[in-house]
Amino acid sequence: MIPLLREALAGQARTVRFAILCAMLAALAGVGLLAIAGWFLAGAALAGLAGPVAAQGFNYLIPSAAVRAAAILRTGTRYGERMLGHRAALFALAEVRTGLFRRVAASALGGDAAGRSGTLATRLGADVDALEDAVIRRVATTGAWAAALIGLGASAVIGWGGPLVVGAGLVAMRLAGRGMARAMLPGAEDRAAATHEALLADYADIAGPCADIAVYDMGPALSTHLEGLAAAHEAARHDLARAQAMMTATQTVLAGFVPLGLVLVAHMRAQPPSIPLLALALLAAMAALEPWAGLTMIDMRAHRLRAAQERIAALDSAQATAAASPAVALSEHPTLTLAGLTVTAGQRVRVGGPSGAGKTRLVETLVGLRRDCPQPLAVDGHDPRALGLAALRPAFALAGQDSTLIAGSVRDNLLLARPGLPEGALWDALGVAALDNVVRALPEGLDTWLGGDGARLSGGQKRRLVLARALLAGKPWLVLDEPSEGLDPATEATVIARLDGWLARTGTGLVLVSHRPAMAALAGDRVVDLATPSTSPAPEMEGVPA
Repeated sequence: MIPLLREALAGQARTVRFAILCAMLAALAGVGLLAIAGWFLAGAALAGLAGPVAAQGFNYLIPSAAVRAAAILRTGTRYGERMLGHRAALFALAEVRTGLFRRVAASALGGDAAGRSGTLATRLGADVDALEDAVIRRVATTGAWAAALIGLGASAVIGWGGPLVVGAGLVAMRLAGRGMARAMLPGAEDRAAATHEALLADYADIAGPCADIAVYDMGPALSTHLEGLAAAHEAARHDLARAQAMMTATQTVLAGFVPLGLVLVAHMRAQPPSIPLLALALLAAMAALEPWAGLTMIDMRAHRLRAAQERIAALDSAQATAAASPAVALSEHPTLTLAGLTVTAGQRVRVGGPSGAGKTRLVETLVGLRRDCPQPLAVDGHDPRALGLAALRPAFALAGQDSTLIAGSVRDNLLLARPGLPEGALWDALGVAALDNVVRALPEGLDTWLGGDGARLSGGQKRRLVLARALLAGKPWLVLDEPSEGLDPATEATVIARLDGWLARTGTGLVLVSHRPAMAALAGDRVVDLATPSTSPAPEMEGVPA
């Protein structure tokens, strides 16, 4: 069991113990119910055939009471097993989910690519489901073993051959289940998982620009594409279901040979057991084989569980490696070197050049979001590509071209920068971004719900809200990428004037990317000119926004 799940289950140890106790009692009651019922019915039938005197002398009160007690105990303990087992799993996995998020976030903060969001979400969801099944099956396994031992003991009433037959059946079922699972399931499960990830990832990518897809009538073509992925996924699921059905059928066939073997063993004895004892042994064995056959479900999920544990263990390993790496502590006001130009704290610099020259790539590499900028960069003498986002975060506040807003209120979006800031600070930042009057006019002011990615705001208003959020971060360097895009000249002039005063008042340094002459003037004559457009392909982003 991986450390993450072990730690989460430690807090649920008492619940798990009670669930296991319930599973064992349920196994005892289940086997006992059928065994006693078989003996009772066979004995009652023989007593009835023997005549009225034998029938009247047959004590049916104690066996019938035992059958009823076993039925009540089995119902109650099965309910307790399910309720307690699922409770332990759900509470433990709540911790596992937060632990996984911490590990993925820590990996991203170290600069490791998280990959496509749809693929990541699908994979982590499947991994958590696999761990949940492992917790529940852990309880069920104990019950299956308890039922098997009770069945072995009950079969001994027909002689030493009874436990041998039942034991052989139990071993054969486990060997068949494990062997078939190893031979038939890994490939089918991998195909099903891969096609499922591809389907959900593409669907997530398509759902984002759905409005543009509708405008340009790309819906039919994309639907055809998704139908192809769905067909591949269904084919993989069909192969997996067929393999699982073969495993289940094999368990049923093997379990069916056990009662036949018990009958043969009983009749081979010099003194065959009585019919009631034979019925007790047969039904006890059948009751024991039912939960034992259920262990094949663990075999079916073993490959998926191993893969999930390996992926989560890899996250743990990456986090441990990052934690063991010596941390670089930047100064309170770090000095920057951009393509040979050195700027100190409080100074301003503009990154210029034609469209496609790599300006956004440079500033995103500078703040730790990617690693592919070809120009030499340094933060306090350290290459930012080697530091990672976590080490660079204290130095930079970024308002990028593609910065997004969360589905929340204006206040929620602003407080992402620094939770706990007083309301006055929020209004000051909105004032610098020339957005305070807009927010005051909203129905609930700061508490107005904006919807996904600021749906209630225009493009220019969203940019100014992102700018205000960056101002609230209180970092020594403010990095702005086209902050006035979408603004009319009057609003742009207001933002420039207020931002100029804010930079002078706070002593914050500025790294600016802008094609607009008025905004470019904010940085003065210190320019890093990227004159040649970049021809290298843009890689995936390597982290999360600062």
